[in-house]
Amino acid sequence: MVRILAADGLDGSAVKALEQKGYEVVSQHYEPEELGKTLADFDVLLVRSATKVRQPVIDEAVSAGRLKMIIRGGVGMDNIDVDYARGKGLTVSNTPTASSAAVAELAIAHMFSVSRFLYAANVSMREGRWEKKAYKGIELAGKTLGLVGLGRIGMEVAKRADALGMNVIYTNRSGPHIHVLYPWKSLDELLAESDFVSLHMPAIKGQAPIIDAAAIGKMKDGAFLINTSRGALVDSAALCDALDSGKLAGAGIDVYPEEPCKDDRLLHNPKISMTPHIGASTKEAQKRIGEEIVKLITGKFS
Repeated sequence: MVRILAADGLDGSAVKALEQKGYEVVSQHYEPEELGKTLADFDVLLVRSATKVRQPVIDEAVSAGRLKMIIRGGVGMDNIDVDYARGKGLTVSNTPTASSAAVAELAIAHMFSVSRFLYAANVSMREGRWEKKAYKGIELAGKTLGLVGLGRIGMEVAKRADALGMNVIYTNRSGPHIHVLYPWKSLDELLAESDFVSLHMPAIKGQAPIIDAAAIGKMKDGAFLINTSRGALVDSAALCDALDSGKLAGAGIDVYPEEPCKDDRLLHNPKISMTPHIGASTKEAQKRIGEEIVKLITGKFS
């Protein structure tokens, strides 16, 4: 029997579909020091963002000889040492299309939240304050949105921003896409021209944050930063300094260098709209992720 470890959970409909095919699904989270040994009893490892699959875990699992496949339920695979795992003979896959719309909608939601003080006004009203004059916001229509990365999620954000009347520009590591109609800019140009900068690219292990103090210094005064991608892309201290000084007007953040977030400067900054890494946490996205996972597993073992 094929045994599957869903280390970070799995949609119920996918569990049912796999069990109907005769597979066993175990939903249980393990810390890194336990995970490798545990994988001696499993053919497939399913993870989202919480579980890190690094070389020691891979080595221990491979030495046991049973594990065949690692699947990341989502887009980014920077929590897995992908090349190393593949070099050891493991199949490593993700579900790149399933959660794109959900993450894109959250990025747009954070733009609304910071531009109209939704996060702050909600809290102040619950505390009994009626601070109508304190929350004069801005409209998204007519503003320039700079997308750092234009993959599947970036394109979904662009389409929604277009519909809101925003002017979309983008940059990425690989240069202009021939089939994309939005203007391509260098990173420096994008930072200087954008009212909102939204990050949509993977983090590269060992690479310095792409948004550091120098990058923030190139941004428009009063601009907003949105990060629903990876926490390692932003220097948190530099971001807080820019918010405190007024260089940046606000930030919307769903991802953090350390999760759960324990950075007091981030947690208590009144200019940050925060969510606890819920970009893909919609019923629709989780169902789509589950469906893709079922196809990947059955394709491997049928």
